Amino acid sequence: MENTQKMNEKTKSGISLKDRALDIFSRYSMVIILVFLLIVFQGMTDGIFWRPLNITNIVLQNSHILVLAAGMLLVVLLGHVDLSVGSVMAFVGAIAGVMMVNNKMSPWLTVVVCLAVGALIGAWQGFWVAYVGIPAFIVTLAGLLMFRGLTQVVLGGQSLAPFPTIFTKMSTGYLPDILGGEHLHVLTMIIGCLIAAFMILSQWRARERRKKNLFEIESMNAFLVKSVFTAVVIIGMSYVFAAYKGYPIILIILAVIVAAYSFLTNKTVAGRQIYATGGNKKAAELSGIKTKKITFWVFVNMGMMAALAGLILASRLNAATPQAGTSMELDAMAAVYFGGASTSGGIGTIMGAIVGGLVMGVLNNGMSIMGVGVDWQQAIKGLILLLAVVLDIYNKKKRI
Repeated sequence: MENTQKMNEKTKSGISLKDRALDIFSRYSMVIILVFLLIVFQGMTDGIFWRPLNITNIVLQNSHILVLAAGMLLVVLLGHVDLSVGSVMAFVGAIAGVMMVNNKMSPWLTVVVCLAVGALIGAWQGFWVAYVGIPAFIVTLAGLLMFRGLTQVVLGGQSLAPFPTIFTKMSTGYLPDILGGEHLHVLTMIIGCLIAAFMILSQWRARERRKKNLFEIESMNAFLVKSVFTAVVIIGMSYVFAAYKGYPIILIILAVIVAAYSFLTNKTVAGRQIYATGGNKKAAELSGIKTKKITFWVFVNMGMMAALAGLILASRLNAATPQAGTSMELDAMAAVYFGGASTSGGIGTIMGAIVGGLVMGVLNNGMSIMGVGVDWQQAIKGLILLLAVVLDIYNKKKRI
């Protein structure tokens, strides 16, 4: 009898451990996959992948996609898509080229005007989706064609270059080392340590709040492991950047965007209303949420983020070209869906979208170093996107 009881307890313990492991994987699957890819590509590229220059290049080359992914997340949370963002990027880049290259206007004024143009484009598309009721797929597909054509009109089929140096610094500049490190960017290391301390303190406060409100919390050992992992990742990445030229300016811009969107989605009424609208639109309307207004402003936000991404891409290329932003809408959606967002809306996080974008960037970079052709890269990314959607459907069925 005692032996049987012990076996039952072991079985229950085994099941609980298995469930716990599956829960951890479902929560942090993208982070686990990202770490796995980083390790695999480091080995398969004979150590080239983790060189500071290459890691910096991954950030620079994918910064505009990560900006798009942040904006696209809110659109996807509502159960919509925006197919026009790549064309909007090209159109805004063309306007920036005309203003700065042809008319020698101030880069600061140009950035403000371009962001305003992006907001107006978002308002145009948001009006048809939110208030007229036309499906977002149709509206933004029309936008894709329209703004790609307008880009050709503005540029006359020609590229405009070069941009002023201060504008190109936005995506190619680095944080200056005012502390004068000779072989290591000291200021980057200090900032990295401060960020790690802030993140651990935030995790501790969140744990204490949950404990105070009698919610289930992780064990102290689990918290310590998570804290050590957080510190190692942040300080380790800071060291990699510090070994080259320090934090890229675009990485600081991305950090501000991630912090702002995390606050919006987790701490504000508007964020909760976006999730509620995407989860069940009719229930949200019955509870008093103005779903049309929410949808409209989400598309305005998407237009501004597409404009910012267009400026970043133009800054990195140092030119406004008619082909800029081609297929970027697919990369942005792939990042969001691969980061755990649901195709039906209501589920997704900003960190998931960013990690999903980094996974796509790491895949592109690693395969390029290994000499994999662009054709195969596209095929592999398409397969990964399909697998992400399949995983989403599987998780839904499992929750039911």
